[in-house]
Amino acid sequence: MKNQYIGRIIWGIALVAVGTIFALNALGITQISIFFDGWWTLFIIVPSFVCLFTRRGKMGCLIGLVVGVSLLLSAQGIISFATVWKLAIPIIIILIGLRLIFTSPFQRQTNKIIRGLKRDNEAPVKETAAFSAQKICFDGQVFNGAVLDAVFGSISCDLRNAIIEKDCLISASAVFAGIEIKVPDHVHVEIASDSLFGGVSDKKKSTKEQGGQSNKTITLFIEAHCVFGGVDIT
Repeated sequence: MKNQYIGRIIWGIALVAVGTIFALNALGITQISIFFDGWWTLFIIVPSFVCLFTRRGKMGCLIGLVVGVSLLLSAQGIISFATVWKLAIPIIIILIGLRLIFTSPFQRQTNKIIRGLKRDNEAPVKETAAFSAQKICFDGQVFNGAVLDAVFGSISCDLRNAIIEKDCLISASAVFAGIEIKVPDHVHVEIASDSLFGGVSDKKKSTKEQGGQSNKTITLFIEAHCVFGGVDIT
């Protein structure tokens, strides 16, 4: 099952549950209060939980889930807020350490290649969207890489008809924003991401996940940094 369908199912179940509670309360069958102590933490917990199933770069989602659950327990009086504050930094450090330990050799190799591309090639295209929407189309143009920065806005980068002659890198940063990258079918995609309350969604078919070997000779490396934002690859 594709990740986006899992996300829809989780959100669907949550909405059905909330709607059912409202209906039962309206009929007088139950008296369940939606606005319990710490109900606002659900705006952290639910998106972080969904993110674990729908996005790459799950470390930020996991941190968000831990923070949300901790705040909920504090609001419920199960643990004190002082304890939550004392444990927050150690838990985040532990999670980052676990990520470093269990990062796959494949991911480490991808990061190494990205560092090499950043060192050897200067991205000729730099696009920024701040409180705005930008669309970039490279039809018939040679593409060697790009830097895309979106803050409270969106960027759509269309490479489907671009001329891509060698491996290249897109550095994408989305802060309270969204970035969409449309990739041609003949180009393979590798992703390295660091995210907090957001992440990367690869909607293209992954040859690696299918257990086969890629026959695509050109690779587009995408380095994504997301904070309350996302990068979609289509």
